[in-house]
Amino acid sequence: MAKASAAKKKSILTEKSLDFLKNYHNTHSPVGFESTGQKVWLEYIKPYIHSHIVDPYGSVAGIINPNQPFKVVIEAHADEISWFVNYITSEGLIYLKRNGGVDHQIAPSKRVLIHGKKGMVKAVFGWPAIHTRMGGEKETSPKVDNLWLDCGARSKKEVESLGIHVGAVVTYEDGFEELAYGNYIARAFDNRIGGFMIAEVARLIHENKKKLPYSLYVVNAVQEEIGLRGAEMIARRIKPNIAIVTDVTHDTSTPMISKTVEGDITCGKGPSLATAPAVHNKLLNMVEEVAKKSRIPVQWRALSRSTGTDTDSFAYANDGCPSVLISIPLRYMHTTVEMLHKDDIENTIKLIYETLLTVSPKTNLSYL
Repeated sequence: MAKASAAKKKSILTEKSLDFLKNYHNTHSPVGFESTGQKVWLEYIKPYIHSHIVDPYGSVAGIINPNQPFKVVIEAHADEISWFVNYITSEGLIYLKRNGGVDHQIAPSKRVLIHGKKGMVKAVFGWPAIHTRMGGEKETSPKVDNLWLDCGARSKKEVESLGIHVGAVVTYEDGFEELAYGNYIARAFDNRIGGFMIAEVARLIHENKKKLPYSLYVVNAVQEEIGLRGAEMIARRIKPNIAIVTDVTHDTSTPMISKTVEGDITCGKGPSLATAPAVHNKLLNMVEEVAKKSRIPVQWRALSRSTGTDTDSFAYANDGCPSVLISIPLRYMHTTVEMLHKDDIENTIKLIYETLLTVSPKTNLSYL
């Protein structure tokens, strides 16, 4: 008689975790206006931390085992790319400016929410029918200056009566969905998936009754998408001894991405570790050894002068902070259908968790 197949590995994610994952990703958290998403995040993590701080611009740090001289940070960023209302025409159409690296080419016919003074207002990116806009040798392409929103108003007065004003922020309406074979899609996995994963690390530490020999700061920072600003501020405030940053990285297995430029990374094959000047080599080696010991698959990327993530802000803050970047592979970054794999979520959580159990104030990260 053939042996029974091995039982399926138990997920570290609970039903409550998955409810939080969906709710958090469906909560709008645009650059500079992250407070709504931060409230959802903090409410979830509160049972697993001892205290928390909120800085003037809205970055949040949950603290486990506070008041220790040695401080470790695990960090993600809370903000999502979006738009700003820039100009309202007399006919009631709304022109925009970018708020972060939002992609104008995906905008035509998308549904959006305008965050007005009287609440959310639904609108769409207008775009003429294909047979009306074709002409000459080249078809018109979407650009920031030829895209507009239509909220149903037919005059500037009607727009303003809805509470819409210059400076109102605009987000896409698309939310969290599950696809086949363990894949998820959402509007802003970059980088609310990071916020989810570090919250789950805090949960595991609490539920497994782990006693850390240092203060752990679980940081969800604001304004990464416009230059790593939130991490820059809170790194100066915390002054950590070690920082473990998590963000998304490109899945390069789809068409139109060059592996010779972006490396060889695929969703479902494990978190990605990066080499870069800002990434501390000895800390990176430690994470690699933890991955091997814990049988966590990892992939590798080489980055250049900048990682393009909050790792840079922590690494170069204060007197320098040994920092490492653990990324999760993502397809279709900065679109409304960012896609990642459940296995990578679990393996990234596990890698951060196991690394925290390895680190101590006695960890020697000196190069010389």
